[in-house]
Amino acid sequence: MDSTRKTVVANLDSQQIKLMRVASYASVATAIALIVLKVWGWHRTDSIALLSSLADSVLDLVASLITLFAVKIAVSPADREHRFGHGNAEGIAGLAQALIVTASASFVGFEAIMRLLEPAPVLRPELGFAVMLTSLLLTISLVLFQSYVVRRTRSLAISADAVHYRADILTNVAVLAAIFASVQWQLYILDPLLGLVVVALILVSVRIIAMKAIDVLLDRELPGEDRQRIFDIVSGHEHVRGMHDLRTRSSGPARFIQFHLELDPDMALIDAHAICDAVEADVRAGFPGAEVLIHVDPYGLEESRDPF
Repeated sequence: MDSTRKTVVANLDSQQIKLMRVASYASVATAIALIVLKVWGWHRTDSIALLSSLADSVLDLVASLITLFAVKIAVSPADREHRFGHGNAEGIAGLAQALIVTASASFVGFEAIMRLLEPAPVLRPELGFAVMLTSLLLTISLVLFQSYVVRRTRSLAISADAVHYRADILTNVAVLAAIFASVQWQLYILDPLLGLVVVALILVSVRIIAMKAIDVLLDRELPGEDRQRIFDIVSGHEHVRGMHDLRTRSSGPARFIQFHLELDPDMALIDAHAICDAVEADVRAGFPGAEVLIHVDPYGLEESRDPF
């Protein structure tokens, strides 16, 4: 016997879907604004640190467009060809973002090394400082909104987008420091050095994005604490004699939970069905929106089970 919902939608209510869409639009709009601002600022200052930030913003725009597309697909309801929904589109988007951000880091690293070999002062530092301070405020505002959306929706695409924008915050701070040092102490070498620091930060963000995306695409189990909570919820039901073969995975914002439920072998079918419904409701109360699949076994039945 199996107990599950008849359709898989996206495990999201209309408010969550709206939040994801607004966050993706906000990301694209912010990236465009930052690019325009930094192109103007770089031409006026000739700062490598600012150029590195500009390069990152250009690729942020590409990544944000990928996020926009991925969110559009991920929130689409299940159909005949995709019975489990389209949530894995977020994992694909995450890997694409990782590749884009790696390209950004490579460009920044090359430019920084060239400037290390030939240090040069930052032109019109006060202008560069104003540009980067404005960029910093815009980026912080976006990241705060994205963090709120991720808490509400568990969206991998928005989370991946937020990771490299957090790196951008550190980038902006590094550029501000480089400009300040160039003006105050004529430490021109600090500009490319901080550019290399930015590269390191970007590569760290790449690893985070890529690992999350791979976990989704390879159907990695939910965290151990979530699996234990599922076990506690199910075991706490008065008619449950045991459970085994718990399997879980996530697909974008959606979560899927399945397990074998052990009940009294002499129980009537209608009673077993009612208990399955009650257990499913309890699990979904603990994991809102999750898809729950339950297979019923008579308690004490000898059968092969997962060794893990």
